[in-house]
Amino acid sequence: MTIGALCTHKVITVDRDIDIAAAANVMRENHIGYLIVTDAKSGGGTPVGVLTDRDIVVKVTAKDVDPHSLTVSDVMTPEPLTAAVDDGVSETLHRMRRLGVRRVPVVGASGQISGVLSLDDVIDHLVAQLSDVAGSINTEQKFERALRT
Repeated sequence: MTIGALCTHKVITVDRDIDIAAAANVMRENHIGYLIVTDAKSGGGTPVGVLTDRDIVVKVTAKDVDPHSLTVSDVMTPEPLTAAVDDGVSETLHRMRRLGVRRVPVVGASGQISGVLSLDDVIDHLVAQLSDVAGSINTEQKFERALRT
C-alpha cells in the first residue's frame, strides 16, 4: 500500500504571510490542529512549512505575544518532512518516528500538495485490517462448528 492510497486528500492550507490569529481561525473553522503552509508568491502549490495548534500555544500564547503581530512564517516549522504519494507506509512511518511527527504533507511527483498522512489514517487502516483478520477467524470457527455437528 502506498501513502497516496492511505492519506487524507482534503487538505487545508494557509499562506505564510497571514497572521497567526487568522491561521488559528482557519483551524477553528475546520476543526483541525494542523495546517500546511504555502507561499502564494511562488504559486502556492508546494508546502513550505507546517503549523500546528501546539506551535501557536507554545510559541505565541504561552509567551503572551499578540497573534496579530506575527505571521505564519514566524511560527511555522519550515521545510517539513514530506512523503511522496508512491512512498511505502513502513518507510514513511520510520521517517515520522525518527523525527517525532504525527502528520506529514503528501506530495505528487512535481512537489504539489496531494494530501496529508496522519497517524490516525494509519490506525484506521490497521483497525480495518485487524477486523478482517478477526472476521476470518470467527468465520473459520463457525464453519468448523457446523462441520462437527
